[in-house]
Amino acid sequence: MRGLLVEYLSPLISYLLPLDFMLTATFLGTGAACPTIDRNVAGLAVQREGEMMLFDCGEGTQRQMMRYGVGFSFTDVFFSHFHADHMLGITGLVRTMGLQDRTVPVTLYGPRGAQRVLGAALSLGIERNKFPVQIVEVRPGDRLERNGYDIVVFATEHRADTVGYALVEHIRLGRFHPERARELGVPEGPLWGRLHKGETVTLDDGRNVSPADLVGGPRRGRTLVYSGDTRPTLAVLEAARGADLLIHEATFGGDEAERAVETGHSTASEAARLALEAGVRRLVLTHISPRYTRDAPELLAEARAVFPETTIARDGMMVEVPFVD
Repeated sequence: MRGLLVEYLSPLISYLLPLDFMLTATFLGTGAACPTIDRNVAGLAVQREGEMMLFDCGEGTQRQMMRYGVGFSFTDVFFSHFHADHMLGITGLVRTMGLQDRTVPVTLYGPRGAQRVLGAALSLGIERNKFPVQIVEVRPGDRLERNGYDIVVFATEHRADTVGYALVEHIRLGRFHPERARELGVPEGPLWGRLHKGETVTLDDGRNVSPADLVGGPRRGRTLVYSGDTRPTLAVLEAARGADLLIHEATFGGDEAERAVETGHSTASEAARLALEAGVRRLVLTHISPRYTRDAPELLAEARAVFPETTIARDGMMVEVPFVD
């Protein structure tokens, strides 16, 4: 019965966008190096079609997850690197889930050193995990295949073993035209689903109806890119090319350009120039230095002078990534 229902509903997805098909990013921590009153350290929750995953897990991330209502339903955590402000929160988060009698496994992904660093973090304290935790080391160029999307790992530059991640959705089916289907006398139900999947169907009166009559060309999925801490490099540029949302660090303003180079970070204008060259639809700046105020207006002005579709992330902010068509 469920399979029949899914087949019936599949063409409706082409013109309806229920909540189950949303792609959102919730910023759990948008500060750099150490927390402030307004900004916690690095943490990002991405929710896609009912699935949630974490990118980085700085100190206090579990509290932010509770505060902003993202819940603990995730099964994967992706670490960009192992500086303390990006990974110290995993110890407490795993302990809390154990106290909640979690049984669902969790997989932790990270660059070289993941087994050693994350393994040590999980071993802290006298308690032991009550559910399976797997640690997987990833390298630039890896593509983790998922249901309907891939997580693509790319190289970054931050004076350590670091990576960034791109969530790249698969090509979607073309848009189904229900009005045209009705005009051709195709009854609503399983035949719509079969046509949408590319099958030619035969009607009760003997006529054959092909997908070309009712379905448009394939459509691209959405792409969300998370840079982690990095200089603006060619590898980041290529990963972000054409992305719907680029989440890029902007630790400093242009007046601290030398400091950005010394510490392996980016300025707001550098991130904006990369977004412009990559042709992204929207740029959100995060990893903001404590030297800036809550709204960091100077960073925003600097970036928007180059790339107008820029926003400064704040803790608790949720950004939706819509379909292009």
